[in-house]
Amino acid sequence: MQISDLIILCILLGCMTTYVPVFLCLFFTATIGFVVFLDMPLALLAQTLFRSLDNFSLVVVLFFILCGNIMSKGKTVEKLINLANALVSWLPGGLGMAGVIGCGLFGAISGSTVATVVALGGFMIPALIRNGYDEDYTLGLMTTSPNLGVIIPPSISMIFYSMISNVSLEGLFITGFVPGVLIIGCVCLYTWLKYRNRTDINRLPAPDFMQLFSIFKEGFWAFMLIVIIFGGIFSGMFTANEAAVVASVYAFFVELFIYKSIDFKDVKEITVSSAVTSATLLLIVASATCFGRYLTFENIPNRVAEVVVASIQSPFVFLMAMNILLLVIGMFMDIISATLILGPVFLPLLGPFNVDPMHFGLIMTVNLAIGYCTPPMGVSLFITGSLAKRDIIYVSRAVMPFLAIQIGVLFFLTYFPEVVLFLPRFFGYL
Repeated sequence: MQISDLIILCILLGCMTTYVPVFLCLFFTATIGFVVFLDMPLALLAQTLFRSLDNFSLVVVLFFILCGNIMSKGKTVEKLINLANALVSWLPGGLGMAGVIGCGLFGAISGSTVATVVALGGFMIPALIRNGYDEDYTLGLMTTSPNLGVIIPPSISMIFYSMISNVSLEGLFITGFVPGVLIIGCVCLYTWLKYRNRTDINRLPAPDFMQLFSIFKEGFWAFMLIVIIFGGIFSGMFTANEAAVVASVYAFFVELFIYKSIDFKDVKEITVSSAVTSATLLLIVASATCFGRYLTFENIPNRVAEVVVASIQSPFVFLMAMNILLLVIGMFMDIISATLILGPVFLPLLGPFNVDPMHFGLIMTVNLAIGYCTPPMGVSLFITGSLAKRDIIYVSRAVMPFLAIQIGVLFFLTYFPEVVLFLPRFFGYL
Protein backbone atom coordinates (compact mmCIF):
# COMPACT_ATOMS: atom_id res chain seq x y z
CA MET A 1 0.00 0.00 0.00
CA GLN A 2 1.36 3.40 -0.99
CA ILE A 3 1.59 6.38 1.33
CA SER A 4 -1.05 8.21 -0.75
CA ASP A 5 -3.50 5.32 -0.18
CA LEU A 6 -2.99 5.53 3.59
CA ILE A 7 -3.52 9.30 3.59
CA ILE A 8 -6.77 9.01 1.59
CA LEU A 9 -8.00 6.21 3.86
CA CYS A 10 -7.24 8.26 6.99
CA ILE A 11 -9.02 11.31 5.57
CA LEU A 12 -12.11 9.25 4.70
CA LEU A 13 -12.29 7.48 8.06
CA GLY A 14 -11.53 10.71 9.91
CA CYS A 15 -14.42 12.48 8.22
CA MET A 16 -16.79 9.64 8.99
CA THR A 17 -15.86 9.53 12.68
CA THR A 18 -16.63 13.25 13.02
CA TYR A 19 -20.23 12.71 11.84
CA VAL A 20 -19.71 14.53 8.55
CA PRO A 21 -22.50 13.39 6.15
CA VAL A 22 -21.42 10.38 4.11
CA PHE A 23 -21.75 12.11 0.74
CA LEU A 24 -19.52 14.98 1.91
CA CYS A 25 -16.94 12.52 3.28
CA LEU A 26 -16.70 10.82 -0.10
CA PHE A 27 -16.67 13.98 -2.21
CA PHE A 28 -14.21 15.82 0.05
CA THR A 29 -11.84 12.83 0.03
CA ALA A 30 -12.11 12.46 -3.75
CA THR A 31 -11.41 16.17 -4.23
CA ILE A 32 -8.26 16.02 -2.08
CA GLY A 33 -7.14 12.93 -4.00
CA PHE A 34 -7.59 14.68 -7.35
CA VAL A 35 -5.85 17.88 -6.24
CA VAL A 36 -2.92 16.37 -4.34
CA PHE A 37 -2.20 12.95 -5.85
CA LEU A 38 -3.45 13.07 -9.45
CA ASP A 39 -1.99 15.11 -12.27
CA MET A 40 -5.40 15.72 -13.84
CA PRO A 41 -7.65 18.77 -14.19
CA LEU A 42 -10.25 19.23 -11.47
CA ALA A 43 -12.83 19.78 -14.22
CA LEU A 44 -12.75 16.01 -14.72
CA LEU A 45 -14.19 15.59 -11.22
CA ALA A 46 -17.03 18.00 -12.03
CA GLN A 47 -17.70 16.08 -15.23
CA THR A 48 -17.84 12.81 -13.28
CA LEU A 49 -20.25 14.39 -10.79
CA PHE A 50 -22.65 15.40 -13.55
CA ARG A 51 -22.43 12.23 -15.62
CA SER A 52 -23.05 10.02 -12.58
CA LEU A 53 -26.52 11.58 -12.27
CA ASP A 54 -27.22 11.65 -16.02
CA ASN A 55 -28.24 7.99 -15.91
CA PHE A 56 -31.66 6.76 -16.99
CA SER A 57 -31.35 3.74 -14.66
CA LEU A 58 -31.74 6.06 -11.66
CA VAL A 59 -35.36 6.72 -12.63
CA VAL A 60 -36.30 3.32 -11.22
CA VAL A 61 -35.02 4.36 -7.77
CA LEU A 62 -37.22 7.47 -7.69
CA PHE A 63 -40.39 5.63 -8.67
CA PHE A 64 -39.95 2.66 -6.33
CA ILE A 65 -39.40 5.13 -3.47
CA LEU A 66 -42.54 6.97 -4.60
CA CYS A 67 -44.50 3.71 -4.73
CA GLY A 68 -43.38 2.78 -1.20
CA ASN A 69 -44.38 6.20 0.16
CA ILE A 70 -47.81 5.97 -1.45
CA MET A 71 -48.44 2.63 0.25
CA SER A 72 -47.16 3.87 3.61
CA LYS A 73 -49.55 6.81 3.48
CA GLY A 74 -52.52 4.76 2.28
CA LYS A 75 -54.16 1.49 3.24
CA THR A 76 -52.07 -0.93 1.18
CA VAL A 77 -49.91 -1.90 4.16
CA GLU A 78 -52.97 -2.63 6.28
CA LYS A 79 -54.50 -4.78 3.53
CA LEU A 80 -51.29 -6.79 3.07
CA ILE A 81 -51.02 -7.40 6.83
CA ASN A 82 -54.65 -8.53 6.96
CA LEU A 83 -53.95 -10.93 4.12
CA ALA A 84 -50.89 -12.34 5.89
CA ASN A 85 -52.88 -12.59 9.13
CA ALA A 86 -55.60 -14.62 7.46
CA LEU A 87 -53.04 -17.13 6.18
CA VAL A 88 -51.13 -17.87 9.41
CA SER A 89 -52.52 -16.01 12.45
CA TRP A 90 -54.44 -19.11 13.66
CA LEU A 91 -51.16 -21.05 14.05
CA PRO A 92 -49.01 -20.96 17.24
CA GLY A 93 -47.08 -17.70 16.96
CA GLY A 94 -49.21 -16.84 13.93
CA LEU A 95 -49.19 -13.07 14.42
CA GLY A 96 -45.38 -13.12 14.45
CA MET A 97 -45.41 -15.18 11.26
CA ALA A 98 -47.79 -12.63 9.75
CA GLY A 99 -45.28 -9.90 10.64
CA VAL A 100 -42.42 -11.45 8.67
CA ILE A 101 -44.69 -12.41 5.76
CA GLY A 102 -46.05 -8.84 5.74
CA CYS A 103 -42.48 -7.50 5.57
CA GLY A 104 -41.83 -9.77 2.60
CA LEU A 105 -44.98 -8.59 0.80
CA PHE A 106 -44.28 -4.93 1.50
CA GLY A 107 -40.61 -5.35 0.54
CA ALA A 108 -41.73 -6.84 -2.77
CA ILE A 109 -43.12 -3.41 -3.62
CA SER A 110 -41.04 -0.78 -1.83
CA GLY A 111 -37.45 -2.07 -2.29
CA SER A 112 -36.35 -0.34 0.93
CA THR A 113 -35.57 -1.65 4.42
CA VAL A 114 -36.10 1.70 6.15
CA ALA A 115 -39.51 2.18 4.51
CA THR A 116 -40.52 -1.33 5.62
CA VAL A 117 -39.42 -0.72 9.24
CA VAL A 118 -41.32 2.56 9.45
CA ALA A 119 -44.46 1.33 7.66
CA LEU A 120 -44.85 -2.02 9.44
CA GLY A 121 -43.04 -1.42 12.74
CA GLY A 122 -45.46 1.18 14.02
CA PHE A 123 -48.35 -1.10 13.10
CA MET A 124 -47.07 -4.53 14.19
CA ILE A 125 -45.03 -3.83 17.36
CA PRO A 126 -48.02 -2.65 19.46
CA ALA A 127 -50.20 -5.44 18.03
CA LEU A 128 -47.70 -8.19 18.92
CA ILE A 129 -47.12 -6.92 22.45
CA ARG A 130 -50.86 -6.43 22.99
CA ASN A 131 -51.45 -10.08 22.05
CA GLY A 132 -48.92 -11.40 24.58
CA TYR A 133 -45.74 -11.80 22.53
CA ASP A 134 -42.45 -11.21 24.35
CA GLU A 135 -41.08 -7.72 23.83
CA ASP A 136 -37.59 -8.92 22.90
CA TYR A 137 -39.05 -11.31 20.30
CA THR A 138 -41.28 -8.55 18.94
CA LEU A 139 -38.49 -6.01 18.58
CA GLY A 140 -36.07 -8.56 17.15
CA LEU A 141 -38.63 -9.71 14.59
CA MET A 142 -39.68 -6.24 13.45
CA THR A 143 -36.09 -4.96 13.32
CA THR A 144 -34.67 -7.76 11.17
CA SER A 145 -37.61 -8.85 8.99
CA PRO A 146 -37.65 -5.51 7.09
CA ASN A 147 -34.26 -6.56 5.64
CA LEU A 148 -36.45 -8.45 3.18
CA GLY A 149 -37.14 -5.03 1.65
CA VAL A 150 -33.70 -5.04 -0.03
CA ILE A 151 -33.38 -8.81 -0.49
CA ILE A 152 -36.72 -9.59 -2.14
CA PRO A 153 -36.98 -7.65 -5.42
CA PRO A 154 -37.32 -4.89 -6.32
CA SER A 155 -34.25 -3.85 -4.34
CA ILE A 156 -32.73 -0.37 -4.50
CA SER A 157 -29.26 -1.70 -3.62
CA MET A 158 -29.48 -4.29 -6.42
CA ILE A 159 -30.30 -1.46 -8.84
CA PHE A 160 -27.05 0.29 -7.93
CA TYR A 161 -25.04 -2.94 -8.09
CA SER A 162 -26.44 -3.57 -11.56
CA MET A 163 -25.33 -0.08 -12.63
CA ILE A 164 -21.70 -0.63 -11.63
CA SER A 165 -21.40 -4.26 -12.73
CA ASN A 166 -23.52 -4.30 -15.93
CA VAL A 167 -25.23 -7.44 -14.60
CA SER A 168 -28.83 -7.89 -15.80
CA LEU A 169 -31.06 -6.08 -13.31
CA GLU A 170 -33.98 -8.43 -13.94
CA GLY A 171 -31.70 -11.44 -13.40
CA LEU A 172 -30.29 -9.93 -10.22
CA PHE A 173 -33.81 -9.20 -8.96
CA ILE A 174 -34.88 -12.80 -9.42
CA THR A 175 -31.97 -14.14 -7.34
CA GLY A 176 -33.53 -12.47 -4.28
CA PHE A 177 -36.58 -14.74 -4.19
CA VAL A 178 -34.81 -17.83 -2.84
CA PRO A 179 -33.07 -16.17 0.16
CA GLY A 180 -36.23 -14.16 0.85
CA VAL A 181 -38.39 -17.28 1.01
CA LEU A 182 -35.76 -19.12 3.06
CA ILE A 183 -35.58 -16.30 5.63
CA ILE A 184 -39.38 -16.13 5.89
CA GLY A 185 -39.61 -19.91 6.27
CA CYS A 186 -36.87 -20.11 8.91
CA VAL A 187 -38.32 -17.22 10.96
CA CYS A 188 -41.78 -18.82 10.83
CA LEU A 189 -40.31 -22.15 11.99
CA TYR A 190 -38.41 -20.43 14.83
CA THR A 191 -41.61 -18.62 15.85
CA TRP A 192 -43.63 -21.86 15.83
CA LEU A 193 -41.01 -23.66 17.95
CA LYS A 194 -40.88 -20.75 20.41
CA TYR A 195 -44.64 -20.37 20.90
CA ARG A 196 -46.09 -23.79 20.14
CA ASN A 197 -46.67 -24.59 23.84
CA ARG A 198 -47.53 -21.08 25.04
CA THR A 199 -51.14 -20.79 26.19
CA ASP A 200 -50.93 -17.10 27.11
CA ILE A 201 -50.61 -15.98 23.47
CA ASN A 202 -53.80 -14.81 21.83
CA ARG A 203 -54.56 -16.88 18.73
CA LEU A 204 -57.24 -16.10 16.21
CA PRO A 205 -59.59 -18.91 15.16
CA ALA A 206 -58.90 -20.46 11.76
CA PRO A 207 -60.86 -18.47 9.17
CA ASP A 208 -63.50 -20.25 7.11
CA PHE A 209 -63.74 -19.98 3.35
CA MET A 210 -66.06 -16.97 3.35
CA GLN A 211 -63.81 -15.04 5.75
CA LEU A 212 -60.77 -15.82 3.60
CA PHE A 213 -62.64 -14.75 0.49
CA SER A 214 -63.71 -11.49 2.13
CA ILE A 215 -60.15 -10.67 3.29
CA PHE A 216 -58.70 -11.55 -0.10
CA LYS A 217 -61.34 -9.43 -1.82
CA GLU A 218 -60.38 -6.42 0.33
CA GLY A 219 -56.67 -7.01 -0.25
CA PHE A 220 -56.99 -7.90 -3.93
CA TRP A 221 -55.99 -4.47 -5.25
CA ALA A 222 -52.98 -4.29 -2.90
CA PHE A 223 -51.80 -7.79 -3.85
CA MET A 224 -52.21 -7.01 -7.55
CA LEU A 225 -49.49 -4.39 -7.20
CA ILE A 226 -46.99 -7.21 -6.58
CA VAL A 227 -48.40 -9.17 -9.51
CA ILE A 228 -48.10 -6.15 -11.82
CA ILE A 229 -44.45 -5.51 -10.87
CA PHE A 230 -43.17 -9.07 -11.19
CA GLY A 231 -45.58 -10.27 -13.84
CA GLY A 232 -44.73 -7.28 -16.00
CA ILE A 233 -40.96 -7.57 -15.57
CA PHE A 234 -40.53 -11.32 -15.96
CA SER A 235 -43.10 -11.71 -18.73
CA GLY A 236 -41.17 -9.15 -20.76
CA MET A 237 -44.15 -6.79 -20.89
CA PHE A 238 -42.03 -3.94 -19.55
CA THR A 239 -38.59 -3.24 -18.11
CA ALA A 240 -37.76 -2.66 -14.44
CA ASN A 241 -37.82 1.11 -15.06
CA GLU A 242 -41.22 0.92 -16.66
CA ALA A 243 -42.46 -1.41 -13.90
CA ALA A 244 -41.60 1.21 -11.27
CA VAL A 245 -43.56 3.89 -13.12
CA VAL A 246 -46.56 1.62 -13.72
CA ALA A 247 -46.53 0.55 -10.05
CA SER A 248 -46.53 4.18 -8.87
CA VAL A 249 -49.42 5.16 -11.15
CA TYR A 250 -51.37 2.06 -10.10
CA ALA A 251 -50.71 2.72 -6.39
CA PHE A 252 -51.94 6.32 -6.75
CA PHE A 253 -55.08 5.13 -8.56
CA VAL A 254 -55.87 2.45 -5.95
CA GLU A 255 -55.33 4.73 -2.93
CA LEU A 256 -57.21 7.68 -4.49
CA PHE A 257 -60.20 6.01 -6.11
CA ILE A 258 -60.60 2.50 -4.64
CA TYR A 259 -59.43 2.62 -1.01
CA LYS A 260 -59.94 6.42 -0.89
CA SER A 261 -57.31 6.65 1.84
CA ILE A 262 -55.60 9.74 0.39
CA ASP A 263 -56.83 12.80 -1.46
CA PHE A 264 -55.27 15.02 -4.08
CA LYS A 265 -53.59 17.34 -1.56
CA ASP A 266 -51.71 14.29 -0.20
CA VAL A 267 -50.36 13.57 -3.69
CA LYS A 268 -48.19 16.70 -3.59
CA GLU A 269 -46.88 15.90 -0.10
CA ILE A 270 -46.04 12.28 -1.04
CA THR A 271 -44.36 13.33 -4.29
CA VAL A 272 -42.24 16.03 -2.64
CA SER A 273 -41.23 13.66 0.19
CA SER A 274 -40.20 11.02 -2.36
CA ALA A 275 -38.22 13.58 -4.35
CA VAL A 276 -36.32 14.66 -1.22
CA THR A 277 -35.50 11.04 -0.34
CA SER A 278 -34.37 10.38 -3.91
CA ALA A 279 -32.22 13.52 -3.92
CA THR A 280 -30.51 12.33 -0.73
CA LEU A 281 -29.66 9.03 -2.41
CA LEU A 282 -28.46 10.79 -5.56
CA LEU A 283 -26.05 12.91 -3.53
CA ILE A 284 -24.51 9.68 -2.22
CA VAL A 285 -24.44 8.24 -5.75
CA ALA A 286 -22.67 11.29 -7.16
CA SER A 287 -20.06 11.52 -4.40
CA ALA A 288 -19.44 7.76 -4.38
CA THR A 289 -18.94 7.83 -8.15
CA CYS A 290 -16.36 10.62 -7.78
CA PHE A 291 -14.54 8.64 -5.12
CA GLY A 292 -14.73 5.53 -7.29
CA ARG A 293 -13.22 7.46 -10.21
CA TYR A 294 -10.28 8.46 -8.03
CA LEU A 295 -9.77 4.82 -7.01
CA THR A 296 -9.82 3.80 -10.67
CA PHE A 297 -7.23 6.40 -11.70
CA GLU A 298 -4.98 5.23 -8.86
CA ASN A 299 -5.47 1.63 -10.05
CA ILE A 300 -6.46 0.60 -6.53
CA PRO A 301 -9.01 -2.10 -7.54
CA ASN A 302 -6.42 -3.95 -9.62
CA ARG A 303 -3.76 -3.62 -6.94
CA VAL A 304 -6.16 -5.01 -4.34
CA ALA A 305 -7.00 -7.86 -6.72
CA GLU A 306 -3.33 -8.74 -7.15
CA VAL A 307 -2.75 -8.84 -3.38
CA VAL A 308 -5.84 -10.97 -2.71
CA VAL A 309 -5.12 -13.43 -5.53
CA ALA A 310 -1.54 -13.79 -4.33
CA SER A 311 -2.55 -14.52 -0.73
CA ILE A 312 -5.75 -16.56 -1.24
CA GLN A 313 -5.98 -19.53 -3.57
CA SER A 314 -9.23 -21.18 -2.48
CA PRO A 315 -12.63 -19.88 -3.66
CA PHE A 316 -14.08 -21.18 -0.36
CA VAL A 317 -11.66 -19.04 1.68
CA PHE A 318 -12.21 -16.06 -0.64
CA LEU A 319 -15.98 -16.14 -0.19
CA MET A 320 -15.59 -16.59 3.57
CA ALA A 321 -13.27 -13.55 3.70
CA MET A 322 -15.71 -11.50 1.60
CA ASN A 323 -18.62 -12.40 3.87
CA ILE A 324 -16.74 -11.48 7.05
CA LEU A 325 -15.45 -8.25 5.53
CA LEU A 326 -18.88 -7.19 4.24
CA LEU A 327 -20.56 -8.01 7.55
CA VAL A 328 -18.05 -5.77 9.33
CA ILE A 329 -18.39 -2.99 6.73
CA GLY A 330 -22.18 -3.15 7.07
CA MET A 331 -21.82 -2.21 10.74
CA PHE A 332 -20.38 1.18 9.78
CA MET A 333 -21.54 2.07 6.27
CA ASP A 334 -24.96 2.29 4.63
CA ILE A 335 -25.78 -0.20 1.89
CA ILE A 336 -25.86 2.31 -0.98
CA SER A 337 -22.46 3.85 -0.23
CA ALA A 338 -20.87 0.45 0.40
CA THR A 339 -22.25 -0.98 -2.85
CA LEU A 340 -21.08 1.95 -4.96
CA ILE A 341 -17.61 2.19 -3.37
CA LEU A 342 -16.73 -1.45 -2.77
CA GLY A 343 -18.43 -2.97 -5.80
CA PRO A 344 -15.81 -1.69 -8.30
CA VAL A 345 -13.05 -2.84 -5.91
CA PHE A 346 -14.40 -6.38 -5.50
CA LEU A 347 -15.57 -7.05 -9.05
CA PRO A 348 -12.04 -7.61 -10.47
CA LEU A 349 -11.51 -10.29 -7.80
CA LEU A 350 -14.36 -12.49 -8.98
CA GLY A 351 -12.81 -13.79 -12.21
CA PRO A 352 -9.75 -15.52 -10.70
CA PHE A 353 -11.99 -17.35 -8.19
CA ASN A 354 -14.69 -18.20 -10.77
CA VAL A 355 -17.43 -16.38 -8.82
CA ASP A 356 -20.43 -15.29 -10.87
CA PRO A 357 -20.99 -11.48 -10.61
CA MET A 358 -24.75 -12.01 -10.29
CA HIS A 359 -24.22 -14.45 -7.41
CA PHE A 360 -21.81 -12.04 -5.75
CA GLY A 361 -24.31 -9.19 -6.13
CA LEU A 362 -26.81 -11.17 -4.06
CA ILE A 363 -24.15 -12.07 -1.46
CA MET A 364 -23.18 -8.41 -1.16
CA THR A 365 -26.80 -7.29 -0.87
CA VAL A 366 -27.67 -9.78 1.89
CA ASN A 367 -24.48 -9.01 3.82
CA LEU A 368 -25.03 -5.26 3.76
CA ALA A 369 -28.74 -5.66 4.52
CA ILE A 370 -27.76 -7.39 7.77
CA GLY A 371 -25.83 -4.21 8.57
CA TYR A 372 -29.15 -2.41 9.07
CA CYS A 373 -29.54 -4.45 12.27
CA THR A 374 -25.98 -4.46 13.65
CA PRO A 375 -24.54 -1.85 16.03
CA PRO A 376 -23.16 0.76 16.16
CA MET A 377 -24.66 2.24 12.96
CA GLY A 378 -27.64 -0.05 12.31
CA VAL A 379 -30.45 2.28 11.24
CA SER A 380 -33.21 -0.25 11.95
CA LEU A 381 -32.03 -0.59 15.57
CA PHE A 382 -32.57 3.11 16.18
CA ILE A 383 -35.95 3.23 14.42
CA THR A 384 -37.33 0.22 16.31
CA GLY A 385 -35.86 1.48 19.60
CA SER A 386 -37.58 4.81 19.05
CA LEU A 387 -40.92 3.14 18.27
CA ALA A 388 -40.72 0.94 21.39
CA LYS A 389 -38.90 3.48 23.62
CA ARG A 390 -36.01 1.07 24.20
CA ASP A 391 -32.25 1.74 24.04
CA ILE A 392 -30.02 0.33 21.32
CA ILE A 393 -28.41 -2.21 23.69
CA TYR A 394 -31.78 -3.85 24.42
CA VAL A 395 -32.73 -3.94 20.74
CA SER A 396 -29.26 -5.24 19.77
CA ARG A 397 -29.72 -8.21 22.11
CA ALA A 398 -33.24 -8.82 20.83
CA VAL A 399 -32.14 -9.18 17.20
CA MET A 400 -29.52 -11.88 17.84
CA PRO A 401 -31.65 -15.02 17.12
CA PHE A 402 -32.98 -13.47 13.91
CA LEU A 403 -29.54 -12.33 12.77
CA ALA A 404 -28.32 -15.91 13.31
CA ILE A 405 -31.07 -17.10 10.93
CA GLN A 406 -30.16 -14.53 8.28
CA ILE A 407 -26.43 -15.22 8.54
CA GLY A 408 -27.15 -18.96 8.26
CA VAL A 409 -29.16 -18.35 5.07
CA LEU A 410 -26.35 -16.08 3.82
CA PHE A 411 -23.71 -18.79 4.15
CA PHE A 412 -26.04 -21.37 2.58
CA LEU A 413 -26.57 -19.27 -0.55
CA THR A 414 -22.85 -18.39 -0.60
CA TYR A 415 -21.69 -21.98 -0.95
CA PHE A 416 -24.63 -23.34 -2.95
CA PRO A 417 -24.81 -20.80 -5.80
CA GLU A 418 -26.87 -23.04 -8.08
CA VAL A 419 -29.79 -22.73 -5.65
CA VAL A 420 -30.08 -19.00 -6.36
CA LEU A 421 -28.80 -18.98 -9.95
CA PHE A 422 -31.32 -21.59 -11.11
CA LEU A 423 -34.10 -19.02 -11.64
CA PRO A 424 -31.99 -16.46 -13.60
CA ARG A 425 -30.72 -19.31 -15.78
CA PHE A 426 -34.25 -20.65 -16.30
CA PHE A 427 -35.52 -17.23 -17.42
CA GLY A 428 -32.51 -16.69 -19.70
CA TYR A 429 -30.67 -14.00 -17.74
CA LEU A 430 -27.49 -16.12 -17.47
